[in-house]
Amino acid sequence: MQNTHLWHQFHLHGRKIILALVLLFVFSASSGQKFKWARSNNPGYDDRKVSYGFLIGLHTNAYQLQYSDTFITQKFDTVFAVLPDWSFGFSLGFIVNFRVNELLDLRLTPSVAFYEHQVDYLFTDERTEQQLIETTMVEFPLLAKYKSYRRGNVRMYMIGGIKPAIEASGKKDRESVTTSLETKNINLSVEAGFGFDLYFPLFKFSPEIRFSRGIPNLLDNTTNRYGQPLRRINTNQVTIYLLFQ
Repeated sequence: MQNTHLWHQFHLHGRKIILALVLLFVFSASSGQKFKWARSNNPGYDDRKVSYGFLIGLHTNAYQLQYSDTFITQKFDTVFAVLPDWSFGFSLGFIVNFRVNELLDLRLTPSVAFYEHQVDYLFTDERTEQQLIETTMVEFPLLAKYKSYRRGNVRMYMIGGIKPAIEASGKKDRESVTTSLETKNINLSVEAGFGFDLYFPLFKFSPEIRFSRGIPNLLDNTTNRYGQPLRRINTNQVTIYLLFQ
């Protein structure tokens, strides 16, 4: 695929990027505490009924698989295991935030996310076949944000909701239906996480970590050699967001 080289480079450096962002997340939260008694920046920012912004997300994701009854039959006695692997991706999006009251917001964050899912088929003769599924998803997370009271220039919050998503990669190649692992192009996830609002003179910065679990079964083709050993595929995801408002 045309994005293979980009994904390969991202996979090589993804762990370093994740570690750097985790350290940034911790540093931002701890640094914000130093401004607890400092002059309040943007004191009336959260009084706005509607506010806007943008976000950058870096995620690590993996499928959760369940074997089918066919897996234990003689037909697949040479298949030792089917194992998902964690991969990296990123997302870009906008923020539309609706204030309900002092402690509660409703938030819509339409985004475009780039995913790479890897599944390894291990055989008893020590061969390994890899299935790599690259998708571009348009996502519409609808979230409730429960905030603590603001203390100086810092506010902690918890966030959760649902995330509908639809694939925007285009039509599937007919040949791939019989030669690769096929998944559905619509997903719905439940999300939960936490973060910190850090107030600066000109903007609000919010590092956030969010956990996501897919609800529907994404396995599409159960008739080819890659789909028959499986009964169910769900998504699991951990994302670090950097939000600017």
